[in-house]
Amino acid sequence: MKTLFDVQNLLKRFGSFIYTGNRKADLELMQGEIQELFQNGMIDTDDFRQATLILRSEINKQDKLN
Repeated sequence: MKTLFDVQNLLKRFGSFIYTGNRKADLELMQGEIQELFQNGMIDTDDFRQATLILRSEINKQDKLN
């Protein structure tokens, strides 16, 4: 997993499609979904860590733009 698209595809495998029209809100919702999947044992530690790093990076990019 290397891109936000990969994170979105991971979420889609579990039936989670996130689009609110607000990019930062979408990223934060994705982060919450990833956290729940990990807590429920549905994704492994490596996927959780990679997805979290990607989402944090994207959120930081959004913060710098605003």
